[in-house]
Amino acid sequence: MHRPASGQHAPNGQRRARDVRIDVFRGVAMFIIFIAHVHANPWNDWIPARFGPSDAAEWFVFCSGFASAVAFGGMFVRRGFAIGAARVLYRCWQIYWAQIGLFLFVAATVAAGSWYFERDYVGQLNLYPFFEEPMQGLFGLFSLTYVPNYFDILPMYTAILAMLPALMALRRLHSYAALLAPPLLWAANRAFGFDLPAEWWSDRPWFFNPFGWQLIFFTGFAFASGWLKPPASDRRLIAVSAAYLVFMVAMNWSPIWTNVEIIGKVSTALLWGFEKTDFGILRYLHFLAIAYLLRCAFLGREHLLHTAPFAVLRKVGQQALAVFVTSMVLARIAGMLLDEFGRSLFTTAAVNLTGFVLLALTAYVVAWFKGEPWRKPAPEAQPEPSLQVLAGRPETR
Repeated sequence: MHRPASGQHAPNGQRRARDVRIDVFRGVAMFIIFIAHVHANPWNDWIPARFGPSDAAEWFVFCSGFASAVAFGGMFVRRGFAIGAARVLYRCWQIYWAQIGLFLFVAATVAAGSWYFERDYVGQLNLYPFFEEPMQGLFGLFSLTYVPNYFDILPMYTAILAMLPALMALRRLHSYAALLAPPLLWAANRAFGFDLPAEWWSDRPWFFNPFGWQLIFFTGFAFASGWLKPPASDRRLIAVSAAYLVFMVAMNWSPIWTNVEIIGKVSTALLWGFEKTDFGILRYLHFLAIAYLLRCAFLGREHLLHTAPFAVLRKVGQQALAVFVTSMVLARIAGMLLDEFGRSLFTTAAVNLTGFVLLALTAYVVAWFKGEPWRKPAPEAQPEPSLQVLAGRPETR
């Protein structure tokens, strides 16, 4: 068994460089998430979720856990627990307000769309309770006790990130305590159910239960921190992983399990492991199989991800929060456009590809602003020609 390392890969808790693999695959996840959130999008039939239990949500959460180890894990080592916890809570604060802004902007968008296109886009997201009872709606929105299904990823991410200081505190007690806590919490949630309320008029819980989904987040965190060592490239493990993915295609791809009776029965029997809200174990294993095969495919070839063909994916993955928030708004507008102009091959491609371009543009613009170009020294300014002429003339009265 690999003994967990005592700290980050970087010596003395120094800040580590970004992992280009995480940026690229998180960028891929952002585009898939956009496709999945466009209403009645024909391209949705071909995203990875149709061929296995895990989907882009697992990619996003795992990569976010990995990136959090790079961004925040070392802070606990370099600056101490209090500063590390403060840095994490500050990020939670940023995501919280991103959630508030996203909801209000999308709510305004669907209200405008319902009025302009004369279609029920408010009902499509089940937002009538918010508009009909704004006092309860606003209180629930700001207290995160009102989390409609379309807006459930960021609250889950915020809640999991808020667990990070507790995990680092366990790490100070014993190296294995931090490793065991996530799977034990996942198991306890599966056994007893720790639900969070999602709406004031029913007992529906959050669609993404953070007590279940923290398992994959902290798996990424543990790998990035050096607490877990990825398995070496092995032909037998590669074969097992590939076989599992093929088996999951049969269990999840509708044309197979709906037309082959025995496969349909097996798939139904395995639904407990596909369950999304509390993060079924078969989803976890499916993602790990994909991640392992991708790691083996790029092992020793990581330099390829630094090349120009991957530049857009890298940039989108680096600015995941801004791109995600933008994609959720664009997905609503894209669905309205498809409703208005139809879902032909041309219109579907045009709407999806335009969305891709706008997401990429968002990433580059946000990166430019984050670079704070106004703080950089300005180039040597040359006087205008007219001023040069005036400078050479004798002063006149």
